[in-house]
Amino acid sequence: MCGIAGIVALSANAPSPSRRALLRMVGALAHRGPDERGLYRDQRAGLAHARLSIIDIAGGQQPLSDPGGPAWIVFNGEIFNYVELREQLISLGHRFRTRSDTEVVIQAYRAWGEVAFKRMNGQWALAIWDASANRLILSRDRTGICPLYICNHQGQLHFASEIKAIFAANPAIPRALDPAGIDQTFTFWSSVPPQSVFQGITEIEPGHVRTYARGAVRDRAFWTPCYAPRSDEHRLPSAGCNDDVIDAVRSALEAATALRMVRSDVPVGSYLSGGLDSSLVAALGSRFAGRRFQTFSVRFTDAEYDETSYQRLMARTIASEHHELMVSRQDIAEVFPKVIYHTERPILRTAPAPLFLLSKLVRERGIKVVLTGEGADEMFAGYDVFREGKIRRFWGRQPASTRRAALLSRLYPYISRSPVHMQAIALKFFGHGISTPDAPGFAHSPRWRSTSAIKRLFSADMRAATSQADPVTELLDRLPPDFCRWTPLAQDQYLETKTLLAGYLLSSQGDRMLMAHSVEGRFPFLDDDVVELANSLPDACKLRILDEKHVLKRVTQSQAPSEIVTRKKQPYRTPNALCFVDRDAPPYVDEALSSASVRAANIFDPVAVERLRAKCQAHAHAGDGDLSNFDNMALVGVLSTQLLFQQFVADRPEAPRRLELSVDVDHQDVPGVYA
Repeated sequence: MCGIAGIVALSANAPSPSRRALLRMVGALAHRGPDERGLYRDQRAGLAHARLSIIDIAGGQQPLSDPGGPAWIVFNGEIFNYVELREQLISLGHRFRTRSDTEVVIQAYRAWGEVAFKRMNGQWALAIWDASANRLILSRDRTGICPLYICNHQGQLHFASEIKAIFAANPAIPRALDPAGIDQTFTFWSSVPPQSVFQGITEIEPGHVRTYARGAVRDRAFWTPCYAPRSDEHRLPSAGCNDDVIDAVRSALEAATALRMVRSDVPVGSYLSGGLDSSLVAALGSRFAGRRFQTFSVRFTDAEYDETSYQRLMARTIASEHHELMVSRQDIAEVFPKVIYHTERPILRTAPAPLFLLSKLVRERGIKVVLTGEGADEMFAGYDVFREGKIRRFWGRQPASTRRAALLSRLYPYISRSPVHMQAIALKFFGHGISTPDAPGFAHSPRWRSTSAIKRLFSADMRAATSQADPVTELLDRLPPDFCRWTPLAQDQYLETKTLLAGYLLSSQGDRMLMAHSVEGRFPFLDDDVVELANSLPDACKLRILDEKHVLKRVTQSQAPSEIVTRKKQPYRTPNALCFVDRDAPPYVDEALSSASVRAANIFDPVAVERLRAKCQAHAHAGDGDLSNFDNMALVGVLSTQLLFQQFVADRPEAPRRLELSVDVDHQDVPGVYA
């Protein structure tokens, strides 16, 4: 992974990109690419790159030019099948100067145009500037592993891997939180691309390519998810998957992991949570390591969240060099402002904070690349929302049945204050809308409603700004044409992927926490072939009655101890609001949640925030850590939003440091060449 940035004049009378602005942008991305930095500039465009060198360390400097034409590229990510693509291009007559996947990308685009992105198996955000045609091409990988933001300001298009680089380019770029993005966040847990939480800044959608040329903009999807139709729902018996399907999934995951291990010129380690997904990935990764394999785990001083025994069991099984990091509530509170600086969005859980600390440990141990298990729950139906949806649909076909409603007791056994523990509340909470089990968004509606309750804390101005639109209605109005043909589980998987995968999981918990300490994450479960296979599987292979990730458990039986394969699901969770209301909470909490600060941001009502904080403090001081789900989400959401406002709206970017450039190409003073 790296950091990319750039400025392009969209019209002839727009100012040329400033060298100083480009240096400020790449300086703001130094954490993403500490190894090298480069710059390209002409009369219309400027490209900047901060490099984390993983492949072709000696020869992969960027920006990189196309030897067959006047095009330049800045690229963030990895193309795991670049060796195979390179051989295809050589057979077409292409010649290469480097061994990098970046050069393969730019030559593939010259050979195949936008079809090149369909051929690429990997994770990326990139920009190609064709100087002869005054054409800019922006592209992002299928599932949105790598981030890419854009901002049109006074005729100049600014783009970057992170929003802070756009703000650093020009102090005149307006900085304000966007009510629409905040509204989405306090509905879905994240803004949904192309929406961001900042006014005037949008996000390139996953699986899209956007072209700017001749005063026009074209945005197209080169990939969209496709699932098995309802007519195929009962292709396989409800007992589960046959051996051929299990072998196909195993082979696809082995190939995906092997690619992510061998396509690297530096050692690759693995995260190990102790759950099914990370255990399978670590087991497969250790087979292809070819050297001492390092694994990394988070432990918690709060026993409720700790999975140490399973982590150590798996580490012993694969004989890895295992590293552990113990995390307390105080640790989470201490680093939380830094976490928000890197997420660049509000969050409703503290889950990214331990991962921020873990990536620091990874880097300190000399590892630049780690495998992780992200994507398994989305692709193989591992989340409780999928089981919840199945139970509620079953119940909804006989709403008066108490036996069907009783199945709710099987949900969320790991949450002490789960609504299913209080029958009357559970029936009311999960029974809302139960008479319309075929409605789009049916499975997710309880989560969306419970999250939206936090909007009661909004200020009067924020309530007014968000009163004319409903994020759920807008989302459901943009469903793909085939949505109604998919099985209910496939519909639930699509919505989970659309709302949370790129915007929260891969961003706040994935790319941003890893790249905060210059570590690249690789995700075998999001390999193109694995995704296509998973989406084609019948529901019974993924959710067998209420057994989540059924096919993965079958695959993992030969890779991990039975204690891990058969253990009850325990999602990755962390202590939340209690981190910030203990008597020894860091001073910044008082400042961020003060009436003056809340009033200045004008997102929340100061009185409501103070009431919420006092309630949480009363629980903490009484030794009662059993806060409700609402209180936990609300306090973390308010605090993270306040920190976001302080860091990106109220504060100004620092002056750029002096940078050494490995690539420095400046054609701005050459008259007429790029006009």
